[in-house]
Amino acid sequence: MLRLLPAVSIPTVPIPERWPFPVVATLAMLVLAFLDIVGALLAKAWLADRSVPLFVAGVTVFGLLFWVYGSSLRYADLATVTFGWIVLLQVGLLLIGRFRDGAPLGAGRFAAVVVILALEAYLILAPAAQNATA
Repeated sequence: MLRLLPAVSIPTVPIPERWPFPVVATLAMLVLAFLDIVGALLAKAWLADRSVPLFVAGVTVFGLLFWVYGSSLRYADLATVTFGWIVLLQVGLLLIGRFRDGAPLGAGRFAAVVVILALEAYLILAPAAQNATA
């Protein structure tokens, strides 16, 4: 295998092993969605201003997002964390659009958000309940 860079060991985010799966998965999803939203807002601001500090901040936030995502996969399931992150990201962006930009949030969108969040709760909690009874 061709290596372009020397191997570097970067520690993962330390999470106590005794924390239950739903807590770890939910925490990972929330942090990932938050970092993604902050990064998106920085990217939008950089596009308007072409400011070097905004660019550096955005690259830093997305680097942190990558580190947290990689770390979270040590403790939680890939599909669950990824799905929850994307759902929370979309809900966050809908709310930002509604309250910051004044975009309307119709009944159909609101109903879709509620259904998706209910399915997400099932996805997170069902495996833990099945593992507890097995």
